[in-house]
Amino acid sequence: MAIDPAETNWSQRFEQGLNPAIERFNASIGFDINLLQHDLDGSVAHARMLGSCGVISEAEALQLIEGLEAVRAEAACGSFQPGLEAEDVHFAVERRLIELLGSLGKKLHTGRSRNDQVGTDLRLWLRSQIDAIDAALLRFERALLDQAELHSSVLIPGYTHLQRAQPVCLAHHLLAYIEMAERDRSRLADVRGRVNCCPLGAAALAGTPVPIDRRQTSAELGFEAIYANSLDAVSDRDFAVEFMAAASLVMVHLSRLSEEVILWASQEFGFIGLTDRCATGSSLMPQKKNPDVAELVRGKSGRVFGHLMGLLTMIKGLPLAYNKDFQEDKEALFDGVRTCLDCLEAMAILFEEGLEFRPERLEAAVAADFSNATDVADYLVAKGVPFREAYQLVGGLVKDCLAEGILLRDLPLERWQQLHAAFEIDIHAAITPRQVVAARRSEGGTGFDQVQQQLQRIRSLLDS
Repeated sequence: MAIDPAETNWSQRFEQGLNPAIERFNASIGFDINLLQHDLDGSVAHARMLGSCGVISEAEALQLIEGLEAVRAEAACGSFQPGLEAEDVHFAVERRLIELLGSLGKKLHTGRSRNDQVGTDLRLWLRSQIDAIDAALLRFERALLDQAELHSSVLIPGYTHLQRAQPVCLAHHLLAYIEMAERDRSRLADVRGRVNCCPLGAAALAGTPVPIDRRQTSAELGFEAIYANSLDAVSDRDFAVEFMAAASLVMVHLSRLSEEVILWASQEFGFIGLTDRCATGSSLMPQKKNPDVAELVRGKSGRVFGHLMGLLTMIKGLPLAYNKDFQEDKEALFDGVRTCLDCLEAMAILFEEGLEFRPERLEAAVAADFSNATDVADYLVAKGVPFREAYQLVGGLVKDCLAEGILLRDLPLERWQQLHAAFEIDIHAAITPRQVVAARRSEGGTGFDQVQQQLQRIRSLLDS
């Protein structure tokens, strides 16, 4: 059935159509078509509820549902291709339903508005995307955990201020990023709870006199609650901001790890080698192998941060209730989700098959510096020397060693005993990098026993 051209205007209130440029400017069909499946889900639930409540007959509700499923089938085979004239996905579906069912299709919108409809669609979509990001975070964590278990006895320099500080277990370093990812998962789960609140039935802003059952549609769509205030229901975009803030922290963590990968892959560090699977070359310099994955992830973090600021700016001055400004939330969310998912996948692949740690280089690095200086002070503390006194003694010793071009490991016992009578023959064993790491047995520390416990805990957590 063809649509009457007169019905393309909003109502008899309008006498002319939109200026073509304004029509293009106003339309969102180019991007909100991403919500099609969720719009159909919401409409099916709404139609079923209208039939259950007696607003329309059960037979009419069934016909509407069959018509909506026909649209879904058309979308699946590619024949449903709404153009600019549809303006948005909601009108595109309703328009096609009227073509299929005639005047019955016009009953679907009873008791709802596009304002509560778009809010419902967006929440349904974002809920599914949060689940997808959670799965991507799990894959990323498993990739890190596999590397950590493989290198549970390998040492790496630990840094503060990007200066050599103390040696740590490589697995301990990687486990730190898993802890960050676990916080990301927890934050996203918390956000999901607030996303999972149904605005459908709030209508344009004030509710509806139609005798609908909001809780029926909410339950059918898998929501945990309904909005208690209709004004809040159609104007709330806090969940979008919260999501983007959580996604921004995901990107912060990926970007920090990317920066380390970039440093580790440099000749100056040489801690890892990049495989051909995840590296590119130079168009000019044939010897180059570039860490493009890590660099792109580091760069793409700015996109997600920008979307967060864009959402905050978009909503900060809006009066209640719905405003057309809200159309700007979708492209930000769509791109933010896609960027986050792409970066998580890329970083998981990078750690699955894109890099190889160089244990011999790492072992050499931790053996050739003064990162065991604190352990000399701790040695004296264990002998009863006050820490601040021990700290000053070792600081002077390091200064002398630097001037002489030697390391602490090179000092003979006589030299140690000249510094303090508490030093004994076991000082040399106490400051070897492996012993330095093993000695850090405090809960959460880098000691090998502690790291093994953490590896087992994380493996059990991820496997569950």
